[in-house]
Amino acid sequence: MSRLFCLLACLLLSVPVLAADPPPVLTYKDLLARPAVTGGVRLTYGSDPQQFGDLWLPPGAGPHPLLVLIHGGCWLGDVPAFGLMNPMAKVLSDAGVAVWNIEYRRLGQPGGGYPGTFQDVAAAIDHVRTLSGPHRLDLSRVAVAGHSAGGHLALWAAGRAHLPAGTPLRTTDPLPLRGVVSLAGIVDLRDYRERGPKACGGPDTVDRLTDAPRRGPAAYADTSPGEAPVKGLALTLISGTRDIIVPPTFAQHYAARAAGPDLRELEIDGAGHFELIDPQSAAWPVIQAEIRDRLRR
Repeated sequence: MSRLFCLLACLLLSVPVLAADPPPVLTYKDLLARPAVTGGVRLTYGSDPQQFGDLWLPPGAGPHPLLVLIHGGCWLGDVPAFGLMNPMAKVLSDAGVAVWNIEYRRLGQPGGGYPGTFQDVAAAIDHVRTLSGPHRLDLSRVAVAGHSAGGHLALWAAGRAHLPAGTPLRTTDPLPLRGVVSLAGIVDLRDYRERGPKACGGPDTVDRLTDAPRRGPAAYADTSPGEAPVKGLALTLISGTRDIIVPPTFAQHYAARAAGPDLRELEIDGAGHFELIDPQSAAWPVIQAEIRDRLRR
């Protein structure tokens, strides 16, 4: 019996142990299937139906630090993405940070694309000056965060003072920002057009956003943060290692050219694209800590 037992034990030990498959990443449909989160105050910053935002105020008298939150959705008007940022807005406001979750004109909507999409984001951010008095917002502590296409717009907005002269996107006296947090942001339009996955519609979507067929090579100069990375910007680039929509390589390439003492490029192991906007995910503590840190600086 002992010899048979040893034989069986040796056979069992020789069988390779297969590693368990990693859990599936969160999907867009997963987020849409969840109950809607509401509670912000709906306010407008312009006359177009898409020029509005929800202001989430924390308890207390203030003045409150403010995060401007910009949703993704590939810049496309037929992708419902605005409401997906509300869980973030609620958790942050409960923790003492006011949140201005903004909507803007997108591709396929009247006025969407160049220059309207960019002008809306700029106007929504500068409208914070109007909101600050009645809602007790601290204008010295304003940061911006965006997800995916919203990450592109967040970083673009932070560099508005450096836009080329003569562009219709340049405004006088843009609202100063403490910092930026890019959540799987498409931070370089040219790079994403050339080698990005087709999840957002491929090169055609970027061309429509920048009006490249009409504007030619100049189309990136005033639309893409990757053309001239702003040095010295308090910036955090966060990616998920399992993100197949905006893989970490795009943030890596941008960070290599914009390197500075106040730039952090973080990769969250095991996270996909949508974990970065989910307060229930394991990635959330890192994201919330970065947002709070950028508001303190």
